Amino acid sequence: MNQSGANRTDTDPADADWADRTVLVTGAEGFIGSTLVDLLLARGARVRCLVHYKPYGTAGHLAHHLGPDSPVEILAGDVRDAGRVMDAVAGCDTVFHLAALIGIPYSYASPESYVQTNVTGTHNVAAACRRHGVRRLLHTSTSEVYGTALTAPIGEDHPLQPQSPYSASKIGADMMALSYAHAFDLPVTVVRPFNTYGPRQSGRAVIPTILAQLHSGAREIRLGSLTPTRDFTYVTDTAAGFLALADCDRALGEVVNLGTGSEIAIGELAEALIIASGRDARVVVDPARLRPAGSEVHRLLSDNTRARDWAGWKPEVSLTDGLRRTSAWVADNLHRFSVDRYDV
Repeated sequence: MNQSGANRTDTDPADADWADRTVLVTGAEGFIGSTLVDLLLARGARVRCLVHYKPYGTAGHLAHHLGPDSPVEILAGDVRDAGRVMDAVAGCDTVFHLAALIGIPYSYASPESYVQTNVTGTHNVAAACRRHGVRRLLHTSTSEVYGTALTAPIGEDHPLQPQSPYSASKIGADMMALSYAHAFDLPVTVVRPFNTYGPRQSGRAVIPTILAQLHSGAREIRLGSLTPTRDFTYVTDTAAGFLALADCDRALGEVVNLGTGSEIAIGELAEALIIASGRDARVVVDPARLRPAGSEVHRLLSDNTRARDWAGWKPEVSLTDGLRRTSAWVADNLHRFSVDRYDV
């Protein structure tokens, strides 16, 4: 295994220097991935991006990095293709693995695709990292693996409950990544963000769904269940957590939550978004947006002690400020959203 990071300490990993490091981000064209790419570039890293191949050539939220003078190297591919992943990892110091199928409703319709992308894809990334001796692999999990909180706040030792095919596939992916730590001494950390939100998030998520309806002039905001609670973290805070954990030796072979430690019910969130948007509307329940009864996760609230104590990370953006920023972005990018259609 490559021990290039052996002399680094984890006393202040949040302030680590990324200059001259070559970094791979899988799923880099997505919401969190593209935000992470921008942060890595700001810290001086050389960034390689593995983006999902599409014949029409879209680079998602990396489109502003296309061109002959691009500061990033963009590779099209698929994490299910072991050979392509092996090539992408070659020469990298750190790998941030974010590529995944993430929509919960679609996992009910196409569960096998989630297994292939999330579990097999993670195996391919871990195997490539082992082969090339990377200094650190950061594998992205999700708070959905916990299911409805049995105890709160939720620590990393909370039981895992596969309440959807999506969460089951992510549990499998997490275990695959950790198995490489135990079996092959791969320097891997499983990063488990709670509900991340902010600019660039798609309409399948609750916050942009509400804001898109509001900024389109809707007087009724159509949602699923209003009573579940979630722990929302602004996207730049989540990205900063990734960087902090990438230099935290205490987190090797471990799972680390990234969340604020505060919760809000979806109905209350909708009211806060109405205020943030400056619009006037009322909230109604749309049966088409309800999850199957046994699949609804009723409460997610993080215990972020490990991230704080081990990596010196803490969220910086308040929910009120984050909702205002996100509202402004949605208003400026309303063409990205299908307001009259429920995107799964």
